[in-house]
Amino acid sequence: MLAYLHIPFCDSKCHYCAFNSYTGKFDLKERYMHAIVEQLQYELKRFAPPKQSIVSLFIGGGTPSTIKASLYEPFFALLTPYLAENAEITTEANPQSATKEWLSGMKALGINRVSFGVQSFNDAKLKFLGRAHTKESALSAIHEAYTLGIKNISLDLIYGTSLDTMALLEEDLHIASSLPINHLSAYALTLEENTPFFKRTDVVNTSEKLAKDFVTHIIQAGFAQYEISNFGSYQSVHNKGYWEHQNYLGIGSGAVGFLENKRFYPAKEIETYINNPLEHNVELLSHNDLHVEKIFLGARSNIGIALSLFNTQEKEKVSLLIEEKKLLCKDTRVYNPDYFLSDEIALFIVD
Repeated sequence: MLAYLHIPFCDSKCHYCAFNSYTGKFDLKERYMHAIVEQLQYELKRFAPPKQSIVSLFIGGGTPSTIKASLYEPFFALLTPYLAENAEITTEANPQSATKEWLSGMKALGINRVSFGVQSFNDAKLKFLGRAHTKESALSAIHEAYTLGIKNISLDLIYGTSLDTMALLEEDLHIASSLPINHLSAYALTLEENTPFFKRTDVVNTSEKLAKDFVTHIIQAGFAQYEISNFGSYQSVHNKGYWEHQNYLGIGSGAVGFLENKRFYPAKEIETYINNPLEHNVELLSHNDLHVEKIFLGARSNIGIALSLFNTQEKEKVSLLIEEKKLLCKDTRVYNPDYFLSDEIALFIVD
């Protein structure tokens, strides 16, 4: 089982961001952190995980580093008995707010992995994206985390902006490769509704060649690809847990929980969530919903798909894909060698 905690506060809103996050509501931080403990108590009863059975906690956002480490203490006090002895405990962080004091405080709570929202080491690109940090603050934060003894460090890069050339992306990758990290996430810029970028026509570079060349360079730099957007000598337990369709607690406004055949959706708005953190909507998933999800997720990662999952009609299509080398078969599972085609392959199988 996994656990996800959502922190919806941000110092500023990036131009491409459609995540459930808010600026200017910092007066609600303490009430929010009380509410997540109340929800966690409820979810632990509903999910009933055995002690030491949660293999991963991921704190995402928003910007978790906008919350003082001390405010996380009650949450960790409640959850820690349920965390496996060697659980992966990750927090996202933005370079400008991940101070030495904050990183040290989070490490004392049990954090053993940090994922930095770097996006680029090019200051002009950072400004274009609406990021609040600089190249130097990103470098400083990553080195600080490593010096404090956090050995599993990841960073995010964005590609496919109108500023991107192969030279710019190679420089970002060169700098990333020189840092004490063992994981890298690379995301193509997408235009999301209700973001400043959405109606603009001058922000995206849609070159498929640029995207594929960049991914190839990441792999050649020593970051093995294990999922559509994730690379590294270290493979995130949390990321892979989603692709394996594990159950997960979802704590916080807009977080999503999953248990067997149900998804739980707490309120997205911070005020609504704080006033009633136990209120949520429930989505019931049919057998076919779960079946299709497993195929899509397996095609997007090195988890692959069990041959026993496919029905007769799907097996015929899978056999054709294996013949055409669009899928690779090993033992009792099939694997997708080209994640750029993952959705097309999955659609072909289930359609």
